[in-house]
Amino acid sequence: MFLRNAWYVAAWSSEVTRDLKQIKVLNEQICVFRTEEGEVIALEDACPHRKLPLSKGRIKGNTVECGYHGLTFDCAGQCVWAPGGGRIPSAAKVRPYPVHEKYGLVWIWMGNAAMADPEEIIDIPNFDSPEWGINAGDAMELQCNYLLMCDNLLDPSHVAWVHQSSFAAPATKDTPLRVTKTENGIIVHRWMMDHEPAPFYKKVVEFEGNCDRLQHYEVRYPSHALIRAVFTPAGTGGPDGPLHEKTFVMDSYNFMTPVTEAETRYYWFQLRNVRPDDEGLSKMMAEDVRHAFEEDRAVLQEVQLGMTNKQSPHIDLSIDAGQLRFRRQLEAMIAEERMVDAKMDA
Repeated sequence: MFLRNAWYVAAWSSEVTRDLKQIKVLNEQICVFRTEEGEVIALEDACPHRKLPLSKGRIKGNTVECGYHGLTFDCAGQCVWAPGGGRIPSAAKVRPYPVHEKYGLVWIWMGNAAMADPEEIIDIPNFDSPEWGINAGDAMELQCNYLLMCDNLLDPSHVAWVHQSSFAAPATKDTPLRVTKTENGIIVHRWMMDHEPAPFYKKVVEFEGNCDRLQHYEVRYPSHALIRAVFTPAGTGGPDGPLHEKTFVMDSYNFMTPVTEAETRYYWFQLRNVRPDDEGLSKMMAEDVRHAFEEDRAVLQEVQLGMTNKQSPHIDLSIDAGQLRFRRQLEAMIAEERMVDAKMDA
């Protein structure tokens, strides 16, 4: 169950080259490549003749040649040459997908191309700021439904059990959560006051002693998350806190791209407000974050199996309020989209 009229991450920009590459998004196989001018192109990855993937063919200039009988397609998906010497059949075309590069990522629009507006891609403040450092890692392949990761990123409590060596602290077990609905998603958040920084953050904060900590877990439709961590010396935090000059902020951006109903490709990077040019810090943070995400992957892949093969109903807890609200709203958006599409096809 996918929302189609939305931007999804197709690849890191560095992954798309002059070589033909197949990616899969929302159960659809797509051929991506760059033109001679460097523009990213995305086409349906199936020649209309015998459905050989175009990614198994050859790139010739700014066209793609099928590896079976040589049908050749331009960047708009129109066949410009076919064997036989006669008229090219009108059905000899493949679907082109709108794409846009931003933040070092290639974004793809899977729905009605006329509705694709790059201005709707998530805004990331400080991405190009010289005062903020960045760390990132390779995309992760998850053998689970994308909504399970969305659930995970609306669940600050899970860190107490899944991430005990990195993000956990005693207060993460039972400090009450607050849920806020926004125009484009759900936020689950809480301030935890006067406690020792969690192991991962203890290595990067620039103050001594206990902290006040904000966990801000936000997922926006269809599957983009901002996890904001704020650590400030004890006594300076809270919703109305003055915040200290040495307050540490880390904004973690997470983009879940559904591959199939049970597979997800997970893209991520973090921005931080300290030591922007410290490559050693960026490397250490990327490695530690990757380790924590591997812990998530191990749990969520087992949850996928458990939910698929369950012999009795699962239950929900009060801490699941944000996840359930997100799922209900996304389900309503998908249902409305399908209804509109059905009317247009009638």
